[in-house]
Amino acid sequence: MPVSQLTTSIPEFCPGKQVAIIGGGPAGLMAAEILISSGARVDVYESMPTLGRKFLRAGLGGLNITHSEPFKKFCSRYGERQNQLQPFLDEFTPNAFREWVHGLGINTFVGTSGRVFPTEMKAAPLLRTWVHRLRNDGVQFHHSHRWLGFDADGLLRLENQTEELIINPDAVILALGGASWPQLGSTGTWVSWLQERGVEVAEFQSANCGFDYAWSDHLVEKFSGAPLKAVSLTFTGLDGVTECRQGEMLIKEYGIEGSLIYWFSKRLRETINKYGEATFLLDLLPGRDAQRVRAELSRPRNTESISRYLQKCLGNDALKRSLIFELLTREQIDNPTSLAKLIKALPITIRNTRPIEEAISSAGGISFNSLDQNLMLKSLPGVFVAGEMIDWEAPTGGYLLTACAATGRWAGIGASKWLTSR
Repeated sequence: MPVSQLTTSIPEFCPGKQVAIIGGGPAGLMAAEILISSGARVDVYESMPTLGRKFLRAGLGGLNITHSEPFKKFCSRYGERQNQLQPFLDEFTPNAFREWVHGLGINTFVGTSGRVFPTEMKAAPLLRTWVHRLRNDGVQFHHSHRWLGFDADGLLRLENQTEELIINPDAVILALGGASWPQLGSTGTWVSWLQERGVEVAEFQSANCGFDYAWSDHLVEKFSGAPLKAVSLTFTGLDGVTECRQGEMLIKEYGIEGSLIYWFSKRLRETINKYGEATFLLDLLPGRDAQRVRAELSRPRNTESISRYLQKCLGNDALKRSLIFELLTREQIDNPTSLAKLIKALPITIRNTRPIEEAISSAGGISFNSLDQNLMLKSLPGVFVAGEMIDWEAPTGGYLLTACAATGRWAGIGASKWLTSR
């Protein structure tokens, strides 16, 4: 995207123009904020009875707004989509996003991991204040209005609880989300309607997700839902790059999930897609080098039980000891050299992501090839898109929300410029 083609950060003034925004999540609301400031008449149509349901769900454990790491590193988290997203992030940086939150009267703080949270940790106060401000500025909200695609004349079809509506706004912004957590409104049902209109859409896949693994009944019964703490995961992706990261993961009845797994989920999924499986290495004692672990395991065991013997090396973490019994043979456990090596690099092979309905976010969506520099669909003049329905993905940590807000803002600016050019 050449610099000469980029929009500026100032929306054009387009009084009286009618804009329909389909989707009441952060991307749609940010677009609404830009367009109402340009003088347009803005209607937001949301399929659910309330706005921002996925946003609220994401904030149940503490709303992660953005991340405080250096901007260059922040942008690198978007992988091969960084170049496409860079203009939007330059326009609405993580710091700008944080200042925008402060403008709502909500204070923020940086956690120990570098993630940025509202002081109250909750999503509801931010959303409530934001929507209240938009209403006061003139944005009209229409709840329980589901988009049904286009009619024969290319007009928008909408359905509420009592009737079907046909609307013909001057511009449209689609902010329909991806396909994760469909019970909260992001169903992905729009894909075929846009494909029929010449829009290229990459298949949706699970992102920031768990993976299946067939644990024994004994392990599931004793440890399902338990966190595996203070471990590090090492994985080499299709690009040949090996990454090691420390954190924690959860043992579930179906397999594994948690923040450490989510961080690697994209690379794990890509390897599974190509080879049918992916193997990562788990270091159960990242604070100790292999030589020290080997020395601890080489002492005479005498009459000690294996469990007691392992406890002296692994500590009181019963889950770590159980993983040794779960994944290693008796011969491997009885050999100190072999056991030490495997404690530092325990291989776990996975073959399936969890269903997209369970994933935190989704990969895939509208290809950037189908969009112009203002996020307008090339085959549908006047129709812009924003948020997770575009083909990009990012790890958890504030990257998802920041990009959704940045693309929503960019689409709003692009729509205002398009309206004034007509």
